[in-house]
Amino acid sequence: MQQTGTPSARILTQPLVLRGKTLRNRVVFGAHTANMSENGLPGTQHLHYYLERARGGAGMIVVEPQPVHDTAVLTRGNFRPNDDAVIPGFRRITEACKAEGAVMVQQLYHVGQHGDADLSYRPNWSPSGMPSYHDSDGSHALRANEIEELIGGYIRAAERCRKAGFDGVEVWAAYHSLIEQFWRPWSNRRTDEWGGSLENRMRFGRRIIEGIRQACGEDFIIGLSASHAAKDPVALSLDDMTEILCSYDATGHVDYISCGSGSYIDYDRVMPTFVHGEKLSADLTRRLKAQVSHAVITAESQIRTPDNAESMLRAQEADLVSVVRGQIADPFWGRKVTENRDDDIRDCISCNQMCWGRRSRDYWISCLVNPSAGREHDWGSEGSIAPADAPRKLLVIGAGPAGLEAARVAAARGHSVTICEAGAQIGGQFRLAGEQPRRGQVLELLDWYERQFDALGVDLRLNTFVDAEDVAGYGADEVIVATGSLPPETGFQRWLPERDRLDGIGAGNVCSVEDIMRRAMVPGKRVVLLDEGGHWRGSGTAWFLAERGHEVSIVTPDAHIAAELGRTTSDVPLRQTLARAGVRFHTESVIDKWTGQQAAVLSMLTGDTTMIDADTLVLATTNTAFDMLAQDLDAAGIACHQIGDCVAPRLAPYAFYEGRKLALHL
Repeated sequence: MQQTGTPSARILTQPLVLRGKTLRNRVVFGAHTANMSENGLPGTQHLHYYLERARGGAGMIVVEPQPVHDTAVLTRGNFRPNDDAVIPGFRRITEACKAEGAVMVQQLYHVGQHGDADLSYRPNWSPSGMPSYHDSDGSHALRANEIEELIGGYIRAAERCRKAGFDGVEVWAAYHSLIEQFWRPWSNRRTDEWGGSLENRMRFGRRIIEGIRQACGEDFIIGLSASHAAKDPVALSLDDMTEILCSYDATGHVDYISCGSGSYIDYDRVMPTFVHGEKLSADLTRRLKAQVSHAVITAESQIRTPDNAESMLRAQEADLVSVVRGQIADPFWGRKVTENRDDDIRDCISCNQMCWGRRSRDYWISCLVNPSAGREHDWGSEGSIAPADAPRKLLVIGAGPAGLEAARVAAARGHSVTICEAGAQIGGQFRLAGEQPRRGQVLELLDWYERQFDALGVDLRLNTFVDAEDVAGYGADEVIVATGSLPPETGFQRWLPERDRLDGIGAGNVCSVEDIMRRAMVPGKRVVLLDEGGHWRGSGTAWFLAERGHEVSIVTPDAHIAAELGRTTSDVPLRQTLARAGVRFHTESVIDKWTGQQAAVLSMLTGDTTMIDADTLVLATTNTAFDMLAQDLDAAGIACHQIGDCVAPRLAPYAFYEGRKLALHL
């Protein structure tokens, strides 16, 4: 990772003042739903989650959204609206984080037509009764008295924040939330004082901001969150959005404007994965930076690295940068930037698997590369990992995610660690994911592990196959087996449970996605890929093959391709990419038979069979645990710890989790 200048030369590390509050740097830990409330109240888990980022050097922390009304509740982890009972818990958070040097702000929100009646048991409220893009519900067109009720809800919520010790609030108008619904002619079709002209459509937001300023005083920070939805066909144009935000800026009440991308209608850009580019808010921030007279501009949306952040500041495209997933992945991102330790930052890989992937299923969030996220109250701070009571000699076998993380954390605790890997490189099957299109961030993470091993003195031995006799001769105090999993050779399909083997598996021209990605087999021109998992393992390999000119047909038992990626928001852009590359989709189907040159694709809906000519059949089916070494050690009476896929094949987050959890307790 290239480092941009010394700390003193970086704009990123320079302070900035908002309403008399000094931000120690330009790094913002922006608002996002951590979903950690306890019975609607902020508790211990929530406190330690934010405290870790304050310790880690964030200049300003924007605590997750506070619903301003009963109709605004969207998740089980939301805080109670209209209830002063939240104040003591928030005060514990603000006092602790301020003591670590962070300026504290809370976001206020209402999603309008995009609510969730399953949680609120209330109708969604909106300007004109337009339908939800969160689910299939309609919404209630607000009456004038209800609009006044909502304005009061925002103001009372801000007053509650001030009582809880927050330095300010951020009024959420991004992603086609309620305030933006008033701005857009598409969703605001009113003919009264709240609709029609631009001035009328802006009145709702203006009344909220003016009311908060009057109620909370001149020393209270007010931010405004907005977004530009470039691919949303009914979104405001960039010119219109700029005009609206500049009008609010002209009041002098708005101290910063935080700019994101996407909307509920264009949702994959709200929290973009690696399928998108980086710095997606730059078009809007650049415009605003050149035109506003009072507010400072915060850039968000896929600003992962210090170089990205610094480049926007130096180009005068922003004054602050919101790095949310980056600080979930490495809570000490801000401090490491300040100390010019960019190479020590564990970068977010933009996968969304455990942040939005968990939030989308209404769990509290965590992180693939940082399983301590959300567990800080239980596992402690990464900035001060507890040393081992008695340092021991550890042998780790397997340098995939589980083994890598176990070795790193154990060494950080003072153990003497040797890690042996049968292959020529670390990473295991996780490295193969990094070979798929747009996934180079995985390889960057593996480079980070190698740097960490060098710094911690981990003895990394590549091209080293280890058997039970080798383990016995090594004399380790603790043995950790992380040998991963292997693709099965049977072609077993879960949706044909009565068949142990794919009919025709022995006909030849069959391989696994692992064979393709490690270049162990060169497929023919025409490829049929069976994807039973619905994750990147199958569809990412299809993308890889399509980019190289292969004619690819994907067969999946799911209702659509990449079904499991819906929780990460990457499924739609991935399907679009595959379709544009000419990949053919066969959904709700299985492979009935393989002849070596044809796949008989059986529809699970109609029972009809389609014959597809193909040179190669590529399988992305469920792997089997490679636990031979663990079994041999058990037979030899040698105790060991098993972690990762050699216990049970799963997604990478669980391997990282098991590696860290074990090492923290050795």
